[in-house]
Amino acid sequence: MRGLDSHQTTASTPSILGNRFIQTILLSNVLLQIGIWVRNFAILLYVAERTNNDPYAISLISIAEFAPIFVFSFIGGTFADRWLPKRTMIWCDLLSAASVFIVLLTIHYGSWHSVYFVTFISAILSQFSQPSGMRLFKQHVPEHQLQQGMALFQSLMAIFLVLGPMLGTFLYSNLGLEPSIAVMGVVFILSALVLMRLPKDRVDKAAHSGKGQFRKEFVEGFRYVWNSPVLRMLGLAFILAGLAVGLAQALTLFIVTERLGRTEEFLQYILMVNGAAMLIGGGIVAVFSKRVAPQLLLALGMLFSALCTVIVGYSTSVAVTLVTQFVNGLVFPCIHIGISTMILKWSHESIVGRVNGVLNPMFMGMMVVSMSFAGALKHSYPLESIYTAAGILFLIGASVMVPIMNKKAPESANAVSPSS
Repeated sequence: MRGLDSHQTTASTPSILGNRFIQTILLSNVLLQIGIWVRNFAILLYVAERTNNDPYAISLISIAEFAPIFVFSFIGGTFADRWLPKRTMIWCDLLSAASVFIVLLTIHYGSWHSVYFVTFISAILSQFSQPSGMRLFKQHVPEHQLQQGMALFQSLMAIFLVLGPMLGTFLYSNLGLEPSIAVMGVVFILSALVLMRLPKDRVDKAAHSGKGQFRKEFVEGFRYVWNSPVLRMLGLAFILAGLAVGLAQALTLFIVTERLGRTEEFLQYILMVNGAAMLIGGGIVAVFSKRVAPQLLLALGMLFSALCTVIVGYSTSVAVTLVTQFVNGLVFPCIHIGISTMILKWSHESIVGRVNGVLNPMFMGMMVVSMSFAGALKHSYPLESIYTAAGILFLIGASVMVPIMNKKAPESANAVSPSS
């Protein structure tokens, strides 16, 4: 009888793109991606030009982006489970826009070092907005469409990996730093306006009656993850992947300039190839996602990333590097979709923000750690050795998935409650 009900529910559910929530969130994310990519490339090219490609100054950009995530993700995830998610997301976008224009004035009249502050504030506010979005996703997307929904978001990210570098480079090259940052503030405001189309927040009386118990709820998130074998192993995979990604990402510019002998602008073409492949890979995963367990998706993604990372580190051929980046991009959606689906399927709706807040810093925290000493490693070791080490970390992360490969997610989105 349960199977029949499930079949009828599936049959009566509209397509994933027919979901008003999905439509609204996708449009909001389009605007945010425009702002993020303009910010990323405008600041990267500006700092590289201003400091003559100083590795410490360049790596500081990534630290400014990811360090706040490690500190505020725990807090943001807890508040996301207490606050009204729609209102939280709108206010975060508006505050981000306000901070951008304040920093813009500071840059115009003060020190150029303020560019780091744009990234810093945006990263803090995203730790309150992102888990709120995950909570709404859990509320408004049927469980059997969760993996498809994650594939759609991965495809959107892939599109901007292709278009984002071109857009960011074009705006900075033709307009300069200040107009580029102004664009960022405008799209944050537009995103907030779009989010007003979201369904009205459901008031959870239980959540509001628990005010004043922040510490208890904060600790509950850690306990929930630790008591779940799947989420616990996912956390270990996060740590290993974070270390690997941090090393590779912080030094990508030097792969372009030293291993390939090209200028900094060539970085956009590597990201475009990678993004085009991610778009194709996201589409493939969206079609076959219902047939593949998210644990297997994650393991396959990390296994291929291990191989591709090592090849990129050794390659001095533009063709080989581009082909490898294409293959890596083709399988990368498996990592993102696998992780997001596992968090949503193994987390109760009332605690999904805290689960995200606990696991996300494991990845981002290790990413910041490896980014922070990537510059020092670059001065002491060749790029080939560093990228080989990153590949080994990916490989270990893939092997971590083996013990939980056959674990089944709860049949209902509410099958596992925080108190159980």
